[in-house]
Amino acid sequence: MTAVTKSRRQVRLSRKLGIPLTPKAVKHFEKRPYPPGEHGRARRRTESDYAVRLREKQRLRAQYALREKQLLKVYEDARKHPGLTGEVMVEDLETRLDALVLRSGFARTILQARQAVTHRHILVDGKIVDRPSFRVKPGQTLQVKPKSQTTTPFQVAAAGAHRDVLPELPGYLDVSLEKLSATLTRAPKRAEVPVTCEVQLVVEYYAR
Repeated sequence: MTAVTKSRRQVRLSRKLGIPLTPKAVKHFEKRPYPPGEHGRARRRTESDYAVRLREKQRLRAQYALREKQLLKVYEDARKHPGLTGEVMVEDLETRLDALVLRSGFARTILQARQAVTHRHILVDGKIVDRPSFRVKPGQTLQVKPKSQTTTPFQVAAAGAHRDVLPELPGYLDVSLEKLSATLTRAPKRAEVPVTCEVQLVVEYYAR
């Protein structure tokens, strides 16, 4: 699949879910703030409870670019922990390496962040980690490896080019963009995670 095709799919998915998933989707979404397809402009019919919950689940999946099986596992794990299951889910997802690469401003989209990890550009505490699902622990530092820092995409990131399209840096990250380094200082809290989703509806979807 080409980059252009992926971009179009993300724009289409953004319109379907009602949230911009990429910076490019923001512009398209502003022009066409309705679902894709010939009936996209038509007023939405009253949605069933199932449809509402399904959409919230799809929103959460899309923002972390997960497969259904991956998100289901996150839900099942979250149920075993104290606290509100939906909030635990998001707090867990936010410690994924690809998510933190994105939040730190080293990439422009979650797919770019994932590619940076799988292409072995990212170090965690000085060691290469190529699993996007790797959970970073408080106190651990992620950094673009020195050799990769000299490449154009990461030079652009180090100059702060992505900060204008990303949410405000969350309080659980201490970032040095010039050094392309970031430390997870503490566990994320749902209220400060820049994700658009009614997590309780996601829990209700899986608990049905």
